[in-house]
Amino acid sequence: MKPLSLLLAVALGFGTAVSAGPAVIECWLVEDAGRGQLTKKPAALLLRQGAESLLPRPDLDPELYLKVHDPAGALLAAFRRYPRDAPAPRCELSRYVPFPASANWVSVLTPEQSCPRALDGTWLMVSISSPVLSLSSLLRRESEPQLEPALITMATAVLTVLTHTPTPRIRLGEDALLDLSFAYMPPTPKAATCLAPGPPPFGLEWRRQHQGKGHLLLAATPGLNAQMPAAQEGAVAFAAWDDEEPLGPWTGNGTFWLPAVRPFQEGTYLAIVHLPYLQGQITLELAVQKPPTVSLTPAPLVWAAPGEAPPELLCLVSHFYPSDSLKVEWELRGGPEGSFQKAEGQRWLSALRHHSDGSVSLSAHLQPPPVTTRQHGARYACRVHHPSLPALGRSAEVTLQVAGLSGPSLEDGVGLFLSAFLILGLVKALGWAAAYQATSKDSTEKKTQ
Repeated sequence: MKPLSLLLAVALGFGTAVSAGPAVIECWLVEDAGRGQLTKKPAALLLRQGAESLLPRPDLDPELYLKVHDPAGALLAAFRRYPRDAPAPRCELSRYVPFPASANWVSVLTPEQSCPRALDGTWLMVSISSPVLSLSSLLRRESEPQLEPALITMATAVLTVLTHTPTPRIRLGEDALLDLSFAYMPPTPKAATCLAPGPPPFGLEWRRQHQGKGHLLLAATPGLNAQMPAAQEGAVAFAAWDDEEPLGPWTGNGTFWLPAVRPFQEGTYLAIVHLPYLQGQITLELAVQKPPTVSLTPAPLVWAAPGEAPPELLCLVSHFYPSDSLKVEWELRGGPEGSFQKAEGQRWLSALRHHSDGSVSLSAHLQPPPVTTRQHGARYACRVHHPSLPALGRSAEVTLQVAGLSGPSLEDGVGLFLSAFLILGLVKALGWAAAYQATSKDSTEKKTQ
């Protein structure tokens, strides 16, 4: 490796050893028991060894208590900055058999027939998910457990695929950038000799599952002359190895870019990295959102006489997505004794109005009851809750003025003074004009005589 890359690897390795994050990840081995039944057995992954991490686990089958050797460092790095307050990741193991990819466009990845022999052994696929990452790793397990000092089985991470944005929330009309990285280390020297020096050829596939249907959005085999399916919906992927070193491990990038997302593009996205006889896959849940704008009319004041009902209030909630999970609340703030309460009155919602960009709008209506003098100065508020908004939501308000109770304010006094001053000036100007005309008329008459 290059000196800079080596220095970076050492630094990352040191950071992994001393950083927070789980040292042991509890998992379940899920297997098919036939007749549509599944069996689950407890398992555990030892990612890094600390003073108390390598303890005997009599509750586990020694073949399922795995000490992970991670030559590429991707699996360990994924947990190096795992937030302390994040929930424990969900981990599932399943048995894996290396096989060529079935799609025609990745057939160019299949090397010589002798290569599969280098992949003999017991393989497991580990799938880890949490709110902060989604990860899949292929582990090649040693055949026999070892004593060191606990009974444990060694396993090597060969191919790791991960994303740090497992549940992206994209604003409607903006570009979606779904990060994806992967790392590979040949499991044995024999596996590496099957191919030319340097990182192996790989294939990248992005698919979307939405409403029970699967759609291939993008497929790529960088550097290979293969006929590829056309990319859909303007999708682009940054598919490449990070370096061309002759010996592994290697890391790569498969980040996916989707321009100007629309509502139909939300759903489950599958990212699959194909290597000769190996495939790693992760899932992401993309949601499209647009926060609503909220306005309230009449505004900023609403008038009513004591014992009469104010005019109907109209709260316009416009251009939001998705249409479900929207909640509109009416509040009365600063009423008698400064109270804060739910507004009374008849309320209803209009039908949804759909817009060309996929967003929707609706109107919320409130007919307040007759007011009392004690409610003078209170504020009616329309508060909207939506998944795209903060927990407190978004609101708009109007002030209630009860007729006969509002005295002139300072602004009113200033306005009255200015109005009187202007009127006085206008009267004087008219008087001067009339006097001038009279004087001019008398002068004309004297000249005539």
